[in-house]
Amino acid sequence: MLNHIILIGRLVRDPELRYLGNGTPVCNFTLAVERNYTNQQGERDVDFIRIVTWRKLAETCSHHLGKGRLVAAEGSLQISKSEKDGRIYTNPQVIANEVRFLDWPKDSQKGDSSGGNSAGDNFDVPF
Repeated sequence: MLNHIILIGRLVRDPELRYLGNGTPVCNFTLAVERNYTNQQGERDVDFIRIVTWRKLAETCSHHLGKGRLVAAEGSLQISKSEKDGRIYTNPQVIANEVRFLDWPKDSQKGDSSGGNSAGDNFDVPF
């Protein structure tokens, strides 16, 4: 069986980095991903998908990404369910094992565009 997903979208807000009790870093961010087709009004609908990264990748994403950055996230889809006030909620998220930065940061965003990175650097970090 195969559970593999690749998404390309823009960060809705800055990533949130936290550390678990054992010191393991985990970073969460949300991607706005446009659908491939237009609706009846001629507009593209957008899905907001939560991305979770771990360890070195989490720290790299937290340090280099910011709101509005364009990225490709590759990983596996997990769907959990929770209950609140008698209602059941479905919570999809992608556990990313690779995040590829698809644009360069603006001066006002996280990261330093003058850091000597060549156009060929992808900032790929394995899980």
